Amino acid sequence: MCYDARMWRNLAVVLTVVGTGVSLHATREDLARARALFNERKFDQAIQAAEAARKTPETADAAAIVLARAYLERYRQAADPADLGAARAALSGANVDHLGTPDRAEYLIAIGGSLFLEDDFGAAAEIFESALEIAPAAGDQAREAVLDWYGSAMERWAAPYTTTRRAGMLQRLVSRMELEQAKNPSSRAASYWLVAGLRAQGESDRAWQAAIAAWVRAPIAGVRAIALRADIDRLVREGIIPDRSRDAPEADRASRETALRAEWELVKEKWK
Repeated sequence: MCYDARMWRNLAVVLTVVGTGVSLHATREDLARARALFNERKFDQAIQAAEAARKTPETADAAAIVLARAYLERYRQAADPADLGAARAALSGANVDHLGTPDRAEYLIAIGGSLFLEDDFGAAAEIFESALEIAPAAGDQAREAVLDWYGSAMERWAAPYTTTRRAGMLQRLVSRMELEQAKNPSSRAASYWLVAGLRAQGESDRAWQAAIAAWVRAPIAGVRAIALRADIDRLVREGIIPDRSRDAPEADRASRETALRAEWELVKEKWK
């Protein structure tokens, strides 16, 4: 499933500009600049500004979080293992007791992202699930982003297993997304990962129905509707339809797939 590129565009959560505990005076200028540069995706400059902010005790710990997240984003661009190590070092050097709620939320996002990028998907999933309630303190889009991280981490964690352990992991993913969707029907992440989780479980019929529901419900996702529909369309065409076609007798698979593709196109046409 080619989900990572779009996932990463959404998951570079914008850092909150206003910190907690210290007023924005001269001692916070480097930190404020580091946050602004991060939000502009100027990660090299953000690293420099965050390093400067770390020299001031009042801003050192919050700056370490900005520094870590900038290194993680730079690793995503260039895949230099040194950036992952630098991110870990920055996170390890932060005194969490000195962080306000927004910075604590960003700290959890950063450690979860670091674990994910090092392929520690199970640990990352645990971090992201624990961060869901605090995530909004890091910005309006943070909970949705963390939910996306969680879904991807759970899918990756479960992928190597073929036993009841895999089934349990996937059920946990599906149950979480059912809960999130009930709480927030406009959640793009919950809509996508419910369909993806059901498909991974082998529940191709329910995944098909959930995909139709996600497509029809997409407009309430607002600006995220177009991206949601693109993700669902790709998952249906590349995953769910081939899965459902394989359930038919071999001689009928080609015609079954053709019929399902026509049915899906009709759904999209009816619910533009």
